[in-house]
Amino acid sequence: MRRYSLCLLIILPFGLFAQVNPGPRITALGLTGVAIKDTWSLQANQAGLATQKKFAIATAYESEFLNPELSRQSVLIIYPNKRNVFGLSFQNYGFSAYNEQRLGMAYARNFGNVSAAIDFNYHLIKIQQYGSTQAYSVEAGLQYALNDKLLIGAHLANPNRSTYDHHINAAIPVSIEFGLSYQISDNLLLNNGITKTLNSATDVRGGIEYSMLNWMDLRGGVSVNPFRQYMGIGCKYQNLHFDVAVASHYALGYSPQVALSYEF
Repeated sequence: MRRYSLCLLIILPFGLFAQVNPGPRITALGLTGVAIKDTWSLQANQAGLATQKKFAIATAYESEFLNPELSRQSVLIIYPNKRNVFGLSFQNYGFSAYNEQRLGMAYARNFGNVSAAIDFNYHLIKIQQYGSTQAYSVEAGLQYALNDKLLIGAHLANPNRSTYDHHINAAIPVSIEFGLSYQISDNLLLNNGITKTLNSATDVRGGIEYSMLNWMDLRGGVSVNPFRQYMGIGCKYQNLHFDVAVASHYALGYSPQVALSYEF
């Protein structure tokens, strides 16, 4: 299994692995998180935190391509203070031979119909027999509510093109994303987005969420480059949220994940 994991890391583009897990809800919606207001906006578009009113914690586990050695573990803490919202995130990925860690600190604020945020990240990579390297990056996000049903979002990641040391062939993705979220009815949400990552083709994404019951949501989505399909379900009981999602890659298979979050 370890040899297989190392082979995947070597032969596939690094950007496929150097990703931030935005949680099962956003994943199931085809990774269309740029125009969503959610606890997991901390990992997608931090501007979505600006209207958060309650202290929240969340954790998630993702098994990349059903390989436990290529798993991601994420922990989030959201702290609202009057009109200011602060977020702290940590993500761990990989195994003993190859390990990525990412620590992020975000600040978001709401200005009426406009929400804005900035995020500072510390990145660390450890590779057996090669040592470790670190880097820093920033992210910025905006959201604009046209009305109570339509939300537009934009997000920019690593605009300063921060990189790791040259002796390790790894990069921090530089990307820009635009999208919108449309609340068609009380129980139907439609999302779409377009993402451009430097040195990669443009990706178009879409997702839909149907609130089948007042405590259960069904979700599905798709992205075109690379082609991926997504599905998931979310359940809530009072302040506790439980979410599951599965992403399907046309060549590499399935990546399931699960998350728990609680608002105080």
